[in-house]
Amino acid sequence: MSTIKLNLENSGVYEKDILKYSQKVFDIHNKMNENADNNEEFLGWVNLPTKYDKKEFEKIRQAAQKIRKDSDVLVVIGIGGSYLGARAVIESLTHTFFNMIPVEKRKAPKILYAGNNLSPKYINDLIEAIGDLDLSINVISKSGTTTEPAIAFRIFREILENKYGIQEARKRIYVTTDKSKGALKKLSKEEEYETFVIPDNIGGRYSVLTPVGLLPIAVAGIDIDKLMYGARLAQEKYNDDNLKYNDCYKYAVARNVLYERNKLIEILVNYEPKMHYFTEWWKQLFGESEGKEEKGIFPAGVDFTTDLHSMGQYIQQGRRDIFETVISINKYNSDITIKTDGDNLDGLNYLAGRKLSYVNEKAMEGTVEAHVSGLCPNIILEMEDLSEESIGHLIYFFEKACAVSGQILGINPFNQPGVEEYKKNMFRLLEKPGYTE
Repeated sequence: MSTIKLNLENSGVYEKDILKYSQKVFDIHNKMNENADNNEEFLGWVNLPTKYDKKEFEKIRQAAQKIRKDSDVLVVIGIGGSYLGARAVIESLTHTFFNMIPVEKRKAPKILYAGNNLSPKYINDLIEAIGDLDLSINVISKSGTTTEPAIAFRIFREILENKYGIQEARKRIYVTTDKSKGALKKLSKEEEYETFVIPDNIGGRYSVLTPVGLLPIAVAGIDIDKLMYGARLAQEKYNDDNLKYNDCYKYAVARNVLYERNKLIEILVNYEPKMHYFTEWWKQLFGESEGKEEKGIFPAGVDFTTDLHSMGQYIQQGRRDIFETVISINKYNSDITIKTDGDNLDGLNYLAGRKLSYVNEKAMEGTVEAHVSGLCPNIILEMEDLSEESIGHLIYFFEKACAVSGQILGINPFNQPGVEEYKKNMFRLLEKPGYTE
């Protein structure tokens, strides 16, 4: 059974510290459950694993089958929550070099991404990499006017129309957008694109288990039923209003206890490169949710052991305003046994017969021990394995922990008023109508 085990032994946060928050967490829990089905609140994700739209889910499955059948490449066009969740799941659950291995082994289109930056070099390189391969696109935007994905969609729509003609291009464009309003919804209706709905009561960074993430995830060949099953197990497990027995809420509280101790930066640590984009998704989830009113823990991420050779020194002996949350994976479905070498010039024969996963595990244990001795608290989250169920479980764990943590902090974890500021300046400098003053 997929599960997450919380280990606070190296955090410096004790049961008595956590249970002081019992009443506050109890109140937050009840308020969230009371408002979970209120469309005015952004809490639709709370019951999503049990209340998702089954018809839309089947529609996703059918569209994914069509894309897998007629396309060599799927370009996912979106930014922030519109693509990070999907990429996090795809990269954590597929082959590390998914797009490089032969299609016979991959058994799915290559998944590539656009609309997440404004670099002409990136777009031109992407177009060159696609070449003459058969192509479909999934554009994801609630409004359809977000600058980065809107520009990318305009470019790739023209490529499709020039390559296939307007009628065939329409069959290769899949739109995930608002149910009833917005520029993208209007265009989709006019052009008769196949559309999927972004629920009104689920914000972008909480949307990975909606059509926003599920369509590209399904195209990659990942079992979305198992993904939702893992999330459903988490929904059931973390619906306990008793803080003492709820690891998700304990993690939310432990973060705030450390924050009160001037631990202002949380580093999410993984020892598996496939989890890199999961960290990127987590950074947006917590950064956009908590960074308000001059409050909030700054979310950062590292890939160990790689970043031990770049960031390790600072974490060990730099400013003591850091704590780490380490994702530990218990079981791997792939391993390597280190062999004996006759010359032993590299001095590695002491590891002969050992599995590489064992070496990785000891690197993690040694690093935790070192960082804790350097006054950097460590929270450890143990995952059973890298599977659809475990990733679905972890997604829900972090979403709920983030919502509770933000409310403990006293801010609204579901809005993002600050991101509009740079857009106003950019639009003014670009002389967009209405922004020139």
